[in-house]
Amino acid sequence: MPTPPKRQDLDLLSSLVVRKALDSVVLPAFGRASGLSIRTEYLPTTLLLEKLSAGATPDVLIGTRDALQDLEASGVLAYGRAVPLVSSGLGLGVTPGAEAPSIATESDLVGTLLGARSVAFSRAGQSGIFFQELLIRLGIAEQVLARATALESGFTGTALMDGRADLAVQQVSELLFVDGIETVVPLPEECQQHTDFSVALGPAAHGKADAQRLVDHLTDRSARNAYVATGLQDISA
Repeated sequence: MPTPPKRQDLDLLSSLVVRKALDSVVLPAFGRASGLSIRTEYLPTTLLLEKLSAGATPDVLIGTRDALQDLEASGVLAYGRAVPLVSSGLGLGVTPGAEAPSIATESDLVGTLLGARSVAFSRAGQSGIFFQELLIRLGIAEQVLARATALESGFTGTALMDGRADLAVQQVSELLFVDGIETVVPLPEECQQHTDFSVALGPAAHGKADAQRLVDHLTDRSARNAYVATGLQDISA
């Protein structure tokens, strides 16, 4: 009896924002149901776009809505359509056992940032880019950045766990990804940035039914419940 052909693995290139939900719930469920393994790489959206420009051809992409809209317009996406997935806000994470900062207003946030020993942020991430712009608007960029901990990529919460910083700025779901971080406080609305993320078939997805199957799984109700459980907002409606 002939051996059935081996099912092809899929490549997923994703922003960091959904990693906690994907790694803990969504992708394991897909693997059990499909028998497929997913090769996943998580990057800030700016680095994700650089990787695509350098020739990466993932089957499925998760990135900011604006970035995927630009990819739609340039013809990079297979079948040219992205599906809304989640929205995320920024927060401040604190070291385990530390008191949650009171940052209900802009002035509260200014006092908290100026009083911190060091604030960690992601230099390449959307959150870090916005944070630097926010500091300039608040008039405290020089003071805060002089003692900040800038990460080129990855989760800023790691700087809380190894003692490099006592505050970390990033998407709420990204802060919660780091084991040991229990307290994340959203930035006040006047200092907040809400970012929408979408999912799409990538440039290698042409003719791959399994790639569409993965997108369907990433956008089904059980997946969306997992996103909400990790501090993200469902924007499917």
